Amino acid sequence: MTPEPPSLTRQSSYTNGYSRDQSLKPFPSGGHNGKLMSEPVKDHRRRRSSSIISHVEPETFEDENDQQLLPNMNATWVDQRGAWIIHIVIIVLLKLFYDLLPGITADWSWTLTNTSYVIGSYVMFHLIKGTPFDFNGGAYDNLTMWEQINDETLYTPSRKFLVLVPIALFLISTHYAHYDLQLFVLNLLLTTFIAVVPKLPVTHRLRISIPGITGPAQIS
Repeated sequence: MTPEPPSLTRQSSYTNGYSRDQSLKPFPSGGHNGKLMSEPVKDHRRRRSSSIISHVEPETFEDENDQQLLPNMNATWVDQRGAWIIHIVIIVLLKLFYDLLPGITADWSWTLTNTSYVIGSYVMFHLIKGTPFDFNGGAYDNLTMWEQINDETLYTPSRKFLVLVPIALFLISTHYAHYDLQLFVLNLLLTTFIAVVPKLPVTHRLRISIPGITGPAQIS
């Protein structure tokens, strides 16, 4: 006895179901390691802020553990014996260097000493991020040296000393520059906006991104 062919309705249902399933399944692509082309690909790159002024977010639990594994040698040296004297020695050497240059008066010698120390300390404490020692898995990559000092504790003796040094140097420079208005304004602006303001609590973890100059702020 010859078996009856499947009904047209069942065949149509099977065909339509198959076609409907195939329309929902995209073609695979080898360019994404076998993943389907229509599947969303997660971007694991670190997001960056598009605003000019932004703040570095707090560290994750893993980063905090990495920071506590070993002492941060990039910042602990400021509390060691003789660390404060280094700043005085650097200022004296800068003053002697500019005094030896021909044609440099006493007022300009002090002004150049103040300028060199202020800019140098800004680059060291506030511009360069991370540590030169690879011992913490990059847990300090988003923090400047100033932010790493004393585990971000504010108003410690070392932090107070580093704030008072440029202020004292400004007063000395102003006195020996015979209160020249132009040199006074120059020293005041440099000391205020480069040496003092970046060390205040209001600018802690603050990032100012200038397109083409500073680049985007680093956000964890």
